[in-house]
Amino acid sequence: MKLTFLYHPVTDLDGAVAFYRDVLGWDEAWREGTSTAAFGIPDSPVQVMLDASGADAGGPSGFYEVEDIDVFYAEHRESVSWVEPPQDAPPIRFASFTDPAGILFRIFQNVEDV
Repeated sequence: MKLTFLYHPVTDLDGAVAFYRDVLGWDEAWREGTSTAAFGIPDSPVQVMLDASGADAGGPSGFYEVEDIDVFYAEHRESVSWVEPPQDAPPIRFASFTDPAGILFRIFQNVEDV
């Protein structure tokens, strides 16, 4: 499992984008529609993903890339508390679970290349 994104739910994507771009000086890495944008963290392979569609999903959490999400799910089906089972959101397939302390883990597989 590799940390790829820090997931930040926001209520105002335009305001958040302006903050990360204009105040912090970070470069926008990509955008998905009108609800999601990502910024590269300087000197880090990790990006911050701002998501207005999940603004009610609690605070920041990690977004971890896995090689095969369905295999990961099958191997951990009984050992973690799943919040969302694997589902499609092209170009990714994603799921989420909590650790024993209730900290949310979001995992994904890029299916565009598969």
